[in-house]
Amino acid sequence: MQNVNIWSEEFGAENDAPVLLIMGSMSQGVLWPDEFVGRLTAGGRRVIRYDHRDTGMSDTVDFEAHPYTWDDIKDDVYRVMDAHGLDSAHVVGHSAGGLLGQFVAVERPERVRSLTVIGSSPLGGGEGQVIMRALLGQPQPEGSLPEPSPEFVAFYRALMAAPPAQDRRAAIEGMIAEQRLLHGTGLPFDEDAARRLQERIYDRARDLSATVNHRLAAMARPDFEPVGVLGRVKAPTLVIEGSHEPAKPGHGALIAERVPGARLMIVAGLGHTLPPEAHEELAAAILAHTTG
Repeated sequence: MQNVNIWSEEFGAENDAPVLLIMGSMSQGVLWPDEFVGRLTAGGRRVIRYDHRDTGMSDTVDFEAHPYTWDDIKDDVYRVMDAHGLDSAHVVGHSAGGLLGQFVAVERPERVRSLTVIGSSPLGGGEGQVIMRALLGQPQPEGSLPEPSPEFVAFYRALMAAPPAQDRRAAIEGMIAEQRLLHGTGLPFDEDAARRLQERIYDRARDLSATVNHRLAAMARPDFEPVGVLGRVKAPTLVIEGSHEPAKPGHGALIAERVPGARLMIVAGLGHTLPPEAHEELAAAILAHTTG
C-alpha cells in the first residue's frame, strides 16, 4: 500500500452511524455539497468525505516515478476508514466512487454496512471502454453498456482537441462548462453557484493537472473492474440515477438487476451532479437506507 497522505474531514457526532462519501474520478471530496452533508448530520449520521489522491488537498504523485492503479485508489478507501477508526461504514459513492463502493462491498463485505451508488455503472461493465469508443466514434460490441448522451460525446471530443487553459479564469470557465454539461437539462443551472464551487475547487487544489493521473491509473490496469461479481454483494444496496443522466444513462438499472435485493430510485430532473434541488430527496433516501 503506497504512502500517500489523504485529506479527509468528518461531521456529526462520533457515536452516530458513520457514512463514508466517495466522490468520482478526478474529483475532490467537496463536490459532496455542504448542504447535503448537513442534512445527513442533522439526521444523526457521522459523515466523512475525502479527496482522492491527486485531487484537492491530498498528496499529488509523480506518476512516472511512482505509478499506481485504481486498485490503489480503492485501497485508499480502507485507509480513510482506518484513519477515522471505522471497522465498517455505510458507503455512499458517486460516479466512479460508486464503482469503488461496489468493489469494496465485494472484496471486504464486513466493512460495508450498506451501499448507496449514485450516477454510477455496474462493476465489471466496461464503462471506461464504452465512453472511449463513443468518443472515438467506434461501434459498441453487442451487450455493451448504454452510451453517454450525444451532448456528452460532443463536449468531450471538443475538450480533447482543445489546448490546456492558460490561466485561472480560463480554467474556471472550462470547469463551469463541464459542470453545466454534467448537470443535464432537467433542472435550472445556477451559473453563479457553479462559479463559486469551481473557484473553490481550483483554489484548494495542490495541482489541478495531477488529476489526469487517474486516467493513467485506469490505463495501467484496464481490468480493474472484476466481471460478474455483483451477485456477491451482501450489503443492502440503494441505486440512485437521475432521469436526465448524461454520462451513464440506464446504468443504474443494470446495477440494481445484478445486486441481490438492490432497490433502484430515479430522481426526476437529476443529471450527473448533486444540485440543491435534489438534496432533500437524496438525503432522505440515504438516511432511510442507513437506518439500523
